[in-house]
Amino acid sequence: MTVELLPLAWTGSLGAVVGAVLALTGAGGGAIAVPLLVFGAGLSMQAAAPVALVAVGLAAVLGAVIGLRAGRVRYRAAALIGVAGMLLAPGGVALAARMPQQPLLLMFAAFMAWTAWRMWRPAVAAPGAVPVCRRPKGEHRLRWTRACAWALAGTGAVAGLLSGLLGVGGGFVIVPALLRRTNLDLHSIQATSLAVIALVTAGGIVAAAWQGQLQAGSAGPFALGAAAGLLLGRQFAGRLAPDALRRGFAVVTGLVATLMVWRVVGTGM
Repeated sequence: MTVELLPLAWTGSLGAVVGAVLALTGAGGGAIAVPLLVFGAGLSMQAAAPVALVAVGLAAVLGAVIGLRAGRVRYRAAALIGVAGMLLAPGGVALAARMPQQPLLLMFAAFMAWTAWRMWRPAVAAPGAVPVCRRPKGEHRLRWTRACAWALAGTGAVAGLLSGLLGVGGGFVIVPALLRRTNLDLHSIQATSLAVIALVTAGGIVAAAWQGQLQAGSAGPFALGAAAGLLLGRQFAGRLAPDALRRGFAVVTGLVATLMVWRVVGTGM
């Protein structure tokens, strides 16, 4: 069974879950999108990853535009991280195309387990630590240094590689890195993360399309559902307790990771 054979309403519903997660956390859309497509739509990991990128990318673009209008996106930082990610994303796509299905699924399960742990115990700056990228008090822009540029570029490179390889946006790399490396507030970090995800996923999508791995007909309904889910999720984001939401998502992610391992080891998927 492929996404093309599923009712459009079902496909859009799967995508809406992805968008809602992005709206509520600023990350994690790809971590949910790929399992939904693998287990809910019967796609292979190689086919699911590019479709997930389209959905995550479209939802991230909407979130980034909203963040830009609110003045929360640090666009120069987003551009540096995003360009570094775009350069590495095609390499991840090429590597995924050459890997067998089972090792790739196990790698994704390991990523999800790590994501669940990071969500349960979120990254925070060490007490007394001085971030390498600082925004002076009363200013909106970061003060740029060589150490800051290298830290942000390295973050983008890792996010881009994971994006192409596993079909994730890289938010669970970007958000913790910005929490540790900058003194930005959480709203700016989440908005900047969405802007980076929009850029990084674009690199992966182009690479997947160039290599003939993107199922455009499958990606459309899924991506539109993700966009709708993001817009709807934003209406509830401010009403939910952040800690309860974060830990609840961590539990769900951990359970999905366990299910993926069981399917691979127990059934030889």
